Amino acid sequence: MSMFQSLSINGSALTAQRLKLDVISSNIANANTTRGEFVDGKWVPYRRKMVELAPNKPSTFDTYLKQELNLTGVRINKITEDQTPFKAVYDPANPDSNEQGYVMMPNVDITKEMVDLMSTSRAYEANVTAFNAGKTMLQKALEIGK
Repeated sequence: MSMFQSLSINGSALTAQRLKLDVISSNIANANTTRGEFVDGKWVPYRRKMVELAPNKPSTFDTYLKQELNLTGVRINKITEDQTPFKAVYDPANPDSNEQGYVMMPNVDITKEMVDLMSTSRAYEANVTAFNAGKTMLQKALEIGK
């Protein structure tokens, strides 16, 4: 096991959690965006995005080398769009309303996004703490050699 393995693992987790925080922030910012994408000649509301994390699996020669070193970590597997239906809100004065007066709103639930934001920021903080602990241990190990 390498001295720097824990730093590498925590670094990959920090990168993944930061991207997840960015996606959650984008969802919150677009919670009321009725014109998210232009599809087939009409505007479609913003669709909530979700981040899927997976264990870091290297490919090719790295696979064999890192298996021997037991290097692991986390990576972004993919960013998907939530396929739940849009919310219909009655607002006949809105320029995006249909003939019945309903506006299709994004499928973003602010409460769910805030819970995801809190848990992701806590995971980020935990990885920062683990990274700093590993860094401190490495510094102490170097001081022993003085």
